[in-house]
Amino acid sequence: MKIFVTGGAGFIGSAFVRYVLKLTSDSIINFDKLSYAGNLSSLEAVKDLKKYSFIQGDICNYDQLKAAIFSSKPDCIIHFAAETHVDRSIENPESFIQNNIYGTFNLLDISKNYLDTLRPGRRKKFVFHNVSTDEVFGDLGFSNDLFNETSAYKPSSPYAASKASADHLVEAWNRTFDLPTIITNCSNNYGAYQFPEKLIPHTILNALSGRPIPIYGDGSQIRDWLYVDDHVSALYLVLKKAKHGSIYNIGGHNEISNLDVVETICNLLEQNKGDILKHKKNFKNLIEFVDDRPGHDVRYAIDASKIYNELGWKPKENFQSGMKKTVKWYLENKFWWKNILNQSYELKRLGTK
Repeated sequence: MKIFVTGGAGFIGSAFVRYVLKLTSDSIINFDKLSYAGNLSSLEAVKDLKKYSFIQGDICNYDQLKAAIFSSKPDCIIHFAAETHVDRSIENPESFIQNNIYGTFNLLDISKNYLDTLRPGRRKKFVFHNVSTDEVFGDLGFSNDLFNETSAYKPSSPYAASKASADHLVEAWNRTFDLPTIITNCSNNYGAYQFPEKLIPHTILNALSGRPIPIYGDGSQIRDWLYVDDHVSALYLVLKKAKHGSIYNIGGHNEISNLDVVETICNLLEQNKGDILKHKKNFKNLIEFVDDRPGHDVRYAIDASKIYNELGWKPKENFQSGMKKTVKWYLENKFWWKNILNQSYELKRLGTK
């Protein structure tokens, strides 16, 4: 199978590319703009494989995107490319509207036209897979409810609203134009190669540098955490096995407050003290509570029973095992994140935020 991947140099996209190329016989065409969060060094281990190719391009450039899809002739498309950081969406909503809504429209329109060129056998197998987020469902507040595949969309941030819009476009193209589609909505991802502005790498790198570790409000906000390698294994399974028109929620079964996440990282860093950390101590003393984010959701939590019951998937990692692997990776791969920090004035200025 030839898979066209948008955003394959980003955090989750690159994890998917590595997974497919290492563990399957399928080939990958990686289409990525290489914006601030796109990093080809995340694909160093697979870049020379014959079944991998890279095209630098922007999903908002219709002609460029169309040429890439029509020339590569993929069997399916999986769409990761998106602006994803909530803080950035509050500061600059326009780029999220352009990339996440208009870019998705381009992909759907081109996919519909491309599908019309395929012979019946290939047309029957083609699918457009949109990778989305649990944030489209909004805030569970202090309830004990879980998001499922029929939960109403109530996005809180410009980022979440843009992803919700993209999901609605995908469903409309499926219904109106009979485009074979799949949507997956995942919980918060973490793991190796995550851009340093996100909570977990931000905490690790600030702790290593002795900088304050900022936590919004009192840190009581709860998220369901999903190890990225578990996520991409689910995405591949869905891509291969799910019926067209399906929607699946993918969760990690790890509801943890932001404060507990940060304290877990601090504890793991204390346990991993070697030469790099021997001069460091009391990482929890670096925690600093800051003004809460506007419209900050209290709790997200996913009911992932559908993907387990229908496809047999469940995560392999719990939060402790996944976080141990994550902290270990950042300790052992300074070259990756130091290169990002050296190239980004903004991250250096904000102390990797």
